[in-house]
Amino acid sequence: MKKIILASVLASSLLFSFEMNFDKETVSVVRQMKVYKEPRWVSKIELTNGKNLFFVSPKSMFEFYFRPGKWDYLGIKSESDFENILVTDFKTMKVVKAKGAFYVYGGDIISPAGDDLVAFDSYKAAEEYSKRNNGKRVMGFREVSDALIRLLNGRI
Repeated sequence: MKKIILASVLASSLLFSFEMNFDKETVSVVRQMKVYKEPRWVSKIELTNGKNLFFVSPKSMFEFYFRPGKWDYLGIKSESDFENILVTDFKTMKVVKAKGAFYVYGGDIISPAGDDLVAFDSYKAAEEYSKRNNGKRVMGFREVSDALIRLLNGRI
């Protein structure tokens, strides 16, 4: 019985695990930087057409998410073109769904894209990071706004 339970847990974790699958040549859509240099910041949007778009940080991913038309050469018309949106948990390096992650605004650590949002799989981990690194706020995906991303980019 224990073997059956263990096998089903392993199988379900494989079904719901995600990977970034980037190499040393993978370039971020928004910042045109190689993503492998800072793997704990990498984010990705998987498109319904099978393409993968990589970003050097959650901020860059949100910048694209809110304004995909800015990169019109990609042919993305709406969010319905997105299959999965993924971020890397800053602490564990585990790849998680962006819409279920928690993001720390403010703090002492900056990404390759500058002031950013630090992603975590759990609220507790985000809160702990925020306390240790002078974070200002922990928020979920839906709380992140285009205005916040513009503020982080110095465009307000």
